[in-house]
Amino acid sequence: MSRIGKLPINIPNGVTVTYKDNVVIVKGPKGEMSQYVNPAINVAIENDHIVLSENEQMMLDEPKQKHAFHGLYRALIHNMVVGVSIGYKKELELVGVGYRASNNGSILELSLGYTHSIFMQMPPEIKVETKSERNKNPLIVLESCDKQLLGQVCSKIRSFRKPEPYKGKGIKFVGEEIRRKSGKSAGAK
Repeated sequence: MSRIGKLPINIPNGVTVTYKDNVVIVKGPKGEMSQYVNPAINVAIENDHIVLSENEQMMLDEPKQKHAFHGLYRALIHNMVVGVSIGYKKELELVGVGYRASNNGSILELSLGYTHSIFMQMPPEIKVETKSERNKNPLIVLESCDKQLLGQVCSKIRSFRKPEPYKGKGIKFVGEEIRRKSGKSAGAK
């Protein structure tokens, strides 16, 4: 039995959870999400809790697969409940001279030292906002109820200019520590 899978999921006020035909649907103030659940896992909605357990009658090819599914689906459903009630937020910081970000609706425009600007269309589930203050690095603030999609979009934006270890220039998460290397002058003795 999975340690994470055993934990019950609390359902906050304003969130409704339904389970039908191996699909969990979660609705809340921030949106609606659904997730398919393998038949090897039982889902029970009791009072204001969701409890997942392993289906003892169902056998899988791999004996440990059922334990892995137990923890996986518990984590996915928990992320959905938190997403539709509170939401997720990520902040990216552009470090470098002349690096700029601006948005026009759901289109993000990045100027990252290339000969051209990069335009990126955001999915409809993600809200984007850019902040540019004097003497501060530009920020990109992304909000969504889908944690997985938010992580993928942040990874894509970051891949345009990854932080480099010598000067620290690039796109990084706010609060992220970049391991710095010393240049040639420090090692030539």
